[in-house]
Order: sequence, then C-alpha cells, then structure tokens
Amino acid sequence: MKFALQKNNNTTKRKSMNNKFDELTKSLAQSVTRRAALKKFGVGLAGLALACFGLASKAGAATYHGYCQIAPGLGTPFYNGFCMDIDGCIISNSSSPDCPTGPANTSKNSAGGFKSACGYSYKRGVKCSFTV
Repeated sequence: MKFALQKNNNTTKRKSMNNKFDELTKSLAQSVTRRAALKKFGVGLAGLALACFGLASKAGAATYHGYCQIAPGLGTPFYNGFCMDIDGCIISNSSSPDCPTGPANTSKNSAGGFKSACGYSYKRGVKCSFTV
C-alpha cells in the first residue's frame, strides 16, 4: 500500500516538472517581432558601452599631486624616490618616476628650500604625481 502511494507521488512530481519544462520551452519558442528584438539588442549594446566607457573612467584610481620626499641620510639628506601629497598626508606606495633618488641639494640658496609636512621633509621645487 505504501509503495503504491509513493510511486503515484513520484509520477505526479514528474508530470509537474514536465509541465514546467514544457511551459519554458513554449515561451522560448514564441516568435519575437523584429522591432522588439532590435530594441532589446540596442538596450544591451547601450549598457555595454556605458559599462565600458562611461563608468570605467569614474571608477579609476585617484591621482594625487605633491612633492618628492626627502629622507635623512647619514649626514646628507637624499631623495628616496617617493612622492607625497602634503595636503592629505598621503604617500605613494611605490617609487614615483617623477622623483629622483640620491643626494638632495642642501644649499640654503637652492630653489624651493627644504620644508616639512606630515613628519617628512620635501623640497618645494621638485613636484610629482602618483595614483593610489
């Protein structure tokens, strides 16, 4: 008795799944007008263009402008190759191509002179930029 009831229940589930699958295939097989198809294609193409060009530029990395950092050396200060934004105290996490490495000119008469910000020294005359 129990076996017959279970078999009947499985048959009902199978018919239900077949009906759902049949409904799905019928809805996919229905004809679509050329106008509706072109409209959907156009919306998809516009979304693709917006995603590639419009939103990508806004999601880019932030660019900062500042000055090349000077590290104290053994008697002679030197450029360590890092750029720092003195307004936000943000320092580049890798060396900047704009910043030199090597001894810094310590002459008091040199252009810009040494300044201090964010706990580091920099020279006003040597500008740089970096992205984070």
